[in-house]
Amino acid sequence: MTAQTPPSKGTRLDPWFGSYAQRAHNMRASEVRALFAVANRPEVVSLAGGMPNLNDLPMDIISKTVSDVVLHEGLVALQYGSGQGHERLREHILDVMRLEGISAHPDDVVVTTGSQQALDLVTRIFIDPGDVIVAEAPSYVGALSVFRSYEADVAHVPLDAHGLIPAALEETLTRLEREGRRAKFLYTIPNFHNPAGVTISLERRHEIIEICQRHGLLIVEDNPYGLLGFDGTTHPAMRSFDEDGIIYLGSFSKTFAPGFRIGWAVAPHAVREKLVLAAESAILCPSHASQLAISAYLEQCDWQGQIAEFRTMYKGRRDAMISALSEHLPDASWNVPDGGFYTWVKLPPGLDAKSMLPRAVTGRVAYVPGTAFYYDGTGADHMRLSFCYPTEDNIREGVRRLAHVVSQERDAVELFGTSPQLDDVTDVDAPGPDIA
Repeated sequence: MTAQTPPSKGTRLDPWFGSYAQRAHNMRASEVRALFAVANRPEVVSLAGGMPNLNDLPMDIISKTVSDVVLHEGLVALQYGSGQGHERLREHILDVMRLEGISAHPDDVVVTTGSQQALDLVTRIFIDPGDVIVAEAPSYVGALSVFRSYEADVAHVPLDAHGLIPAALEETLTRLEREGRRAKFLYTIPNFHNPAGVTISLERRHEIIEICQRHGLLIVEDNPYGLLGFDGTTHPAMRSFDEDGIIYLGSFSKTFAPGFRIGWAVAPHAVREKLVLAAESAILCPSHASQLAISAYLEQCDWQGQIAEFRTMYKGRRDAMISALSEHLPDASWNVPDGGFYTWVKLPPGLDAKSMLPRAVTGRVAYVPGTAFYYDGTGADHMRLSFCYPTEDNIREGVRRLAHVVSQERDAVELFGTSPQLDDVTDVDAPGPDIA
């Protein structure tokens, strides 16, 4: 028997190109991820990535806590575990969610490798190629990447200062039904939205739930920032109003540390069972060591006090961002977020954030163009600025540099009618970890 030869449709760069599944051809590099290598140069002020600032964490206490877990529970921590997650951590997760009005049982919780995996699992069990997912416009770039990988279509519904617009949601669902297209779920980030920074009002939460119930549409509520309201306000989760029609996704990445890679999903019983099966087939089980470390942290440390410190710190950085925008970019417009990590900026007329990005990197400042947050690549007149990681001084300097870039871009557009392409940024497509 002779060995089979590789498919003839390969290329010189990739001889296996013709063998990939169709879904592999839908995979694209994240516009955030592609910035990582450039944005982390020491001379560049990055207003791009959603990396939390960990400098305020009590590293000495965390170090001892993790050490004690290995010393006293190492035979459990370093072993395989349940595909659903360790029961002790699931009980602690109930304490966290109780702050947002969610009442649940440990059996309702599925621990995942970050909430990103939870989103992947939900999409995997619900979406067939061509199915429709309804999502806010703009929407989280990591979610759009997952949806694209499962060959979904995304129907965007606009936001305003109070979050997802219920009338637009109703119109979109009615149109899809008229066209015979099946929407499987609504994906929403209700609190301190990524990238828009807005929060769905309480009245709208009830309206959105009622609309989805009437249309038989599941809601996927992604809530990594819910405890990071700058005035200490914690909004009730949508899940607290409807347990049967909502899957809730949570994460410790923003309120503790992303390196442990622990998130979770809370779902109706039948959905939860399928999530566990999907998780087991993907990873067997989430990291036992990370789960027990977070459990020990929640038991032994003042985690709510730590979150309060994060709120104060991020509020100061938000204030530095808004002050700098007011001083240096008065012709732009932006929202003033009440929590979270991001400000959503609309550029002066005629400017394109994506085409301006090489000039910005050359000017030693980075951001994420709005095109990353739309399934169809629109949104070029916006950019997402992140204030979570840089210091207040660096935020002010970054916005000053950005204003200079905007001024140059405006001059170029007035002179040439479009932005001249710069080709001296050679590694903007270098790979790196997704920084949300």
